[in-house]
Amino acid sequence: MQEIPVSVAPPAGAGAPLRLSDAAVTKIRELLEEEGNPDYKLRVFVTGGGCSGFQYGFEFDDQVAEDDLVVERDGVTVVVDAMSAPYLTGAEIDYKESLEGSQFVIHNPNAVSTCGCGSSFTI
Repeated sequence: MQEIPVSVAPPAGAGAPLRLSDAAVTKIRELLEEEGNPDYKLRVFVTGGGCSGFQYGFEFDDQVAEDDLVVERDGVTVVVDAMSAPYLTGAEIDYKESLEGSQFVIHNPNAVSTCGCGSSFTI
C-alpha cells in the first residue's frame, strides 16, 4: 500500500458532504491506475491521535460498507466510513505540488485548529 502524504489547510467553506478538487481527482486517478485494481476506491477516514486529537488517514479499499458515504467525480470514487463522515462534512480534498513536495490537502471547515505537523486537527 502506498503512503499518501497529507496536510491540513484553512477551511474552504461548507455545503457538500465532501468535495474533490480537479487536482485531487487527477492524482487519485493516477494512484488508482498505479495500483492496478479496478475495484479500488480511495477510503478517507478520521482517527484519534496526532498532536491535536484527530488525524486523517487514506487507504485503497475494494469494499464499500452499506453506511459509507460515497463520493464519485469524473470516474473516481472516494468512500468515507459513517464514523468519519461528520468530521469531513463540507471538507474539500485538494492536491498540491510545490518545492517542499507533493501532498493531499484537506480544507476542513470543522477543524478549529491544526498542529504544526499539518496532519492532525481539533474540532
